[in-house]
Amino acid sequence: MKFKSAIVIAAFFLIFTSCGEKTEIVESGTYQGTIDEVEPAKTEIYVRIQDDKILELYFNENTSLTRNGETIDFSVLEEGQNVEVEVEKTGKRLDPISVKILE
Repeated sequence: MKFKSAIVIAAFFLIFTSCGEKTEIVESGTYQGTIDEVEPAKTEIYVRIQDDKILELYFNENTSLTRNGETIDFSVLEEGQNVEVEVEKTGKRLDPISVKILE
């Protein structure tokens, strides 16, 4: 009985989490958009660009984050901020090279 309950809960979780917004893989380049979501625990942001595409960006040790030419901390990022992101397409993921908060 416990096993069946666990399967039902796991199936519900998978269905529920798969209903999120679809992200896009774009070509390497520079894009402007708005931060749609910030996930501090994962150092990850979702950026909505033209054509309503959403980019999923996981920061790494090489990602630069700036505002007005100065390096800033990830904790400064907020939903709704306008940003310019430079990304490199690596297979089926996007590596953020730089993220600039636009004022």
